[in-house]
Amino acid sequence: MADELTPETPATPEAVEETEEPIKQRKNGLYPGVSDELAENMKSGWADTELRDLEPIAQAAETAARRASLSARFPGERLVIPAGNLKTRSNDTEYPFRASVEYAYLTGNQTEDGVLVLEPTSDGHRATLYLLPRSDRENGEFWLSGQGELWVGRRHSLTEAEKLYGIPASDVRELPQKLKEATGPVRVVRGYDAGVETALHDKVTAERDEELRVFLSEMRLVKDAFEIGELQKAVDSTVRGFEDVVKVLDKAEATSERYIEGTFFLRARVEGNDVGYGTIAAAGPHACTLHWVRNDGPVRSGDLLLLDAGVETHTYYTADVTRTLPVNGRFSEIQKKIYDAVYEAQEAGIAAVKPGAKYRDFHDAAQRVLAERLVEWGLVEGPVERVLELGLQRRWTLHGTGHMLGMDVHDCAAARTETYVDGVLEPGMVLTVEPGLYFQADDLTVPEEYRGIGVRIEDDILVTEDGNRNLSAGLPRRADEVAQWMASLKG
Repeated sequence: MADELTPETPATPEAVEETEEPIKQRKNGLYPGVSDELAENMKSGWADTELRDLEPIAQAAETAARRASLSARFPGERLVIPAGNLKTRSNDTEYPFRASVEYAYLTGNQTEDGVLVLEPTSDGHRATLYLLPRSDRENGEFWLSGQGELWVGRRHSLTEAEKLYGIPASDVRELPQKLKEATGPVRVVRGYDAGVETALHDKVTAERDEELRVFLSEMRLVKDAFEIGELQKAVDSTVRGFEDVVKVLDKAEATSERYIEGTFFLRARVEGNDVGYGTIAAAGPHACTLHWVRNDGPVRSGDLLLLDAGVETHTYYTADVTRTLPVNGRFSEIQKKIYDAVYEAQEAGIAAVKPGAKYRDFHDAAQRVLAERLVEWGLVEGPVERVLELGLQRRWTLHGTGHMLGMDVHDCAAARTETYVDGVLEPGMVLTVEPGLYFQADDLTVPEEYRGIGVRIEDDILVTEDGNRNLSAGLPRRADEVAQWMASLKG
């Protein structure tokens, strides 16, 4: 990583006269200052790079419709939705930025420091997108600031942004003062931009802001056609990522679970924006740890690999798929016995996903199958109704059978319980169905042959008008099909 060449403080007043504060410099930069001649030289001789033939982003019509729905819900109120700011990783390096889901959902923009403001009018709201403009070349910001365009890359001009997102754009540096002067009721999405919240501290309440956050979460329960298309893209890339992993399992055996994680990450970065969440590459007994993301353990022939991973598209929609694979391509008898039980439970869960069904139905259907198998195997005393009533199966099933999916891997999490977990499925909802059985390596209540085996099968399911569609059907699920698929990929 290049060492910044800037001094601790600018050498000339011209370098800072047009900014409110001096450009922040690195303390131990190698250059002692900026000469007047260099400062003047850097102001000129640059080509005009304004982009004049831009088309609106693909989802511009959808984001406009979403803003209209938001406007209708909160008439007469100013609504403030920030993207968020960069977060420091270490010293002067930052984590990769990901805009808040609420902001990206309503605008399609993904740049740091952006803020969407809906100002009330007589017939709805007037939207303004507040963004950082192009770096200033007159005051040297573009090359003296660590966040200048010479260091981190070009950003869109405000005029370009207006064309892309279909929203009038203004300089975000002017926003704090405007918010301080704002009158009337205001709501803000909290937790992303401390500066915005400070400017509004005497104008908002936690209760009213929570109502805004909940509404924005519930808006995403039913996906529009654009969102469904993006989720299918995410799943399709994820399928290819799983294929990539199977092809290199021999290299993972020679190294560790990290090879699996890295292999999938390559696919995610080449075809998408990133992984949608930390990849779980859990081999052997690590499969019994639900969120095993250390991925530093051995990969051994004869063990199972539980791979839970998803590609995130450039528009932030993520897949969430799990397959449990025999490292050597062949299930042992006990592995297949457990795997088949989970597969049967998933089949029951998927069958329960349909419009008009209760959200809980697919969970209950899958849990019943697993409870039946545990009783059948003598691991828990029946009858099954007693097991389910007392939740005794949970020692080995552990988690819920699924969740909503979208721009967050656990999407719509702020929605009210009555509209989510206690709600009814509608066409356009997308959720995961992911039962599992996990027999911990130190669980003395089960026979030794079970210990250290963890199995989860997870697919992304779209609720349709007449039932459901498995978006991740491109990956085999049945044990014999999994073995055949792995053999074909290994050639």
